[in-house]
Amino acid sequence: TPKDFLQCLTLEHARSLLHRGENVLNVALTAGLSGPGRLHDLCVTLEAASPGEMKTGGADLTIDYGFAMTPFGEALIGETARGICHLSFLNGDGRDGARRLLVDQWPAAKLQRNDKRAGKLAAQIFARRETETRPRLRAFVRGTPFQLRVWRALLQVPPGALTSYGRISAAINQPIAARAVGSAVGVNPIAFLIPCHRVIRETGVLGNYRWDPVRKRAILAWELAAHPALNAYAA
Repeated sequence: TPKDFLQCLTLEHARSLLHRGENVLNVALTAGLSGPGRLHDLCVTLEAASPGEMKTGGADLTIDYGFAMTPFGEALIGETARGICHLSFLNGDGRDGARRLLVDQWPAAKLQRNDKRAGKLAAQIFARRETETRPRLRAFVRGTPFQLRVWRALLQVPPGALTSYGRISAAINQPIAARAVGSAVGVNPIAFLIPCHRVIRETGVLGNYRWDPVRKRAILAWELAAHPALNAYAA
């Protein structure tokens, strides 16, 4: 079960990933597992683009985007005046591929490069602090009504916990829509903030991750390190 799987995802297991040579995220895992800090939970308000904005591809929008280092590698972060509209981790296609993905999502928007702003957002999103104060972040996304329901349900899964596609479908009152839920999870435009990494298969298998399964495992270990006593989430 997801609960059994979470209990098996111990700090010792995360450490074994390093010993197996998965050094791409070495710094992230070391930072995530060595410090006593509490994961800085996020409060995210999700706003959807209107049908007109979706139809025009964001023609009236200006997106400040930039590249920033995170505990899980380099990321591209995009922000409009209405909130963060894009967060993706760089994979094999590098910066050019990440920028193309942003353009695909908002083809008519005006893009402005701003690495400094992206760095500030990354520091806020991935902060670990002892304080209980939570940053309030706004997200602005393109999505169908069904996708938005799935993404909002994901925002209710706390850090360090896991859920499944079936539980998410039950949470949105669509108990036989687990496959459609999986599709909505897979096109999440804001990695980490909308925590699709916390969804696993009903069998307890970690499953795929758009930004690399190794990164998914590292993020879960990083969150679990800050919430070691947390049980699996039940939607």
